[in-house]
Amino acid sequence: MNALLRLIPCCLLGFGLLAADSKTPAAPEVKKDWDAQYVLGPDSQEKPNVPKGKVTTYMMEDSKTFPGYGRQWALYIPAQYDGKTPAALMVFQDGMGYVNAKGSWRVPTVFDNLIAAKQMPVTIGLFINPGFSPDKNNPNGKDAKGKPLGKSNRSFEYDSVTNQYVTFLLEEMIPLAESKGAVLSKDPLRRGIAGSSSGGICAFNAAWQRPDAFSKVFTTIGSFTNIRGVISKGKELGGNLFPEMVLKEEKKNIRIFSQDGSHDLTNEFGVWPEANQKMADAWKAKGYDYQFVLGEGTHNPRHGGMLFPEAMKWLWRDVR
Repeated sequence: MNALLRLIPCCLLGFGLLAADSKTPAAPEVKKDWDAQYVLGPDSQEKPNVPKGKVTTYMMEDSKTFPGYGRQWALYIPAQYDGKTPAALMVFQDGMGYVNAKGSWRVPTVFDNLIAAKQMPVTIGLFINPGFSPDKNNPNGKDAKGKPLGKSNRSFEYDSVTNQYVTFLLEEMIPLAESKGAVLSKDPLRRGIAGSSSGGICAFNAAWQRPDAFSKVFTTIGSFTNIRGVISKGKELGGNLFPEMVLKEEKKNIRIFSQDGSHDLTNEFGVWPEANQKMADAWKAKGYDYQFVLGEGTHNPRHGGMLFPEAMKWLWRDVR
């Protein structure tokens, strides 16, 4: 009997080890959705009794500035536009994403609401996609993700720190918009430009190169990193040098609203939150009229889309 009792602890210990070994593996850690907190507000929703503007989509078959690359583009004309008085202008890179009525930005709806509330001037929106050259052997083909086969010119157009893209806007796209009946103000104080990611650095670069043409910038998750320098192995100026350029050069008449998230990209081109913070620090040191909002989001438009209506009110606060 005593021998049997002495065996019980050993048996229990063995059972405990067996139980430990047979436990269900720990569930994988659930990755936090840093962007769920960012939701669209009332100014991004259609409101009753607010006049609706009209969006018309067009196709540019080719470009003189970027030969071989056509693109889709669109015009938003507010209901209050009379066709005679020059309207303010806002240009959007990756334009079809901004014009989407069910997307993250819903620019036409926001413009409808803010113009009706007199919180921004009567403004025409010009939405431009990056250049794209279809596959000549399969011009209507699509890849596994449903994207058209061919070559995008997006990085070259957007990430290059030169005056080529703003020249394209001033010499091709804005005249094209005017040919469709848009009477646009020539006053840079009544002209703005917007973009996200590479489109964000593109927007700032356009105003930086030509502050006589654009004075207001809305940039989100901006790629102020060394994309072109890495791609071209140092032969092109990288956007990571912008803070130094801002500090060295004379202050320009540009007002900037900028956003990024602390969980934005880190890759071979740079660290996005760090790059955007350096830009904000340079604007502050140089005395620019700017706002920089650093949230917790990742590389997507959720936070920027939520901020968009307030950003427009702030950027256009002294223009009616």
